[in-house]
Amino acid sequence: MVSELPYDVDLPLDDEQTDEQEMFEHFHFKVDKGQSPIRIDKYLTSRIEGISRNRIQLAADANYVLVFGKPVKSSYQIKPEDDISIVMPYQRRGVEILPENIPLAILHEDKALMIIDKSAGMVVHPGHGNYSGTLLNAVAYHLQATKENYFLVHRIDKDTSGALVVAKTDESQLFLAKQFFHHTSKRLYVALVWGNMKDDEGTIEGNIGRDPNDRLRFRVFKEEDKGRSAITHYRVLERFGYVTLVECRLETGRTHQIRVHMNSIGHPLFNDERYGGDTVRKGTLFAKYKQFISNCFEIMPRQALHAKLLGFVHPITKKEMMFESPLPADFTAVLEKWRNYSTTKIEQEI
Repeated sequence: MVSELPYDVDLPLDDEQTDEQEMFEHFHFKVDKGQSPIRIDKYLTSRIEGISRNRIQLAADANYVLVFGKPVKSSYQIKPEDDISIVMPYQRRGVEILPENIPLAILHEDKALMIIDKSAGMVVHPGHGNYSGTLLNAVAYHLQATKENYFLVHRIDKDTSGALVVAKTDESQLFLAKQFFHHTSKRLYVALVWGNMKDDEGTIEGNIGRDPNDRLRFRVFKEEDKGRSAITHYRVLERFGYVTLVECRLETGRTHQIRVHMNSIGHPLFNDERYGGDTVRKGTLFAKYKQFISNCFEIMPRQALHAKLLGFVHPITKKEMMFESPLPADFTAVLEKWRNYSTTKIEQEI
């Protein structure tokens, strides 16, 4: 049996978004030659620690359980030398998350899921120096009266704001996670980046992996055998001369994907400390301009990235749903300052 990565995977200390592939646990079994016939759900329950037979059955119904690469039902009778593989979203095992009375901005909630408008600065999951005050601590408190459960489907960075979905049942998690795994979910981000982007729209492609010189950073690798493939589509929304407002559509879900891709083409996110966006990258040398940038950084002391739209097929209704998170106050305030600054600058030049 092979299980890749523990639930609390080794993540950067203050930026806990993971590659979506890493939010799945992988199991592989080669059945012994002398194995007698037995239902595959019973076989797997006895070999995967801390998992219920019901979850295995749900996973099989969702086509997560494969024999020689083909989906099988939970009633499948295993045979000697069968090759069994499973790739399914992580389930909490032995991880106690204490309920904490932390306000949550809930965009939508039903029996299957919650859509949360995550504020910047909030870590999604406890761990690595953030054992309280996280989004899941708040969710645990919110749901304790109904005794409903909760399961992560994806994550966004601590200092990124915006829409995030939390599943409330095993069935919902398995159904939703598959959409993120296969990149059929829809996600649209808004970012303010340094520089005046040359093209009004475009696509950035490049394998992303951990920077060997700094474990807290990720980078684009030119070599095909390094990192994981990543694709980001962007479109310019507004230009301010020294910075540009763009929307980004993710085709993959790599760690820090937008931040890394934008930095790789010379347009790091505004005030992104991790990737060098927290200094003046474009503009003049005048003291007034430097003070203007400093004021913007004070208003928005984090990278200018917001998860605006989140879309997926609902696990119960099977209808496509789309949720929108409005730009938070710090982001809109900085944009307004840039609008005023760029207008004044143009008038002065005229």
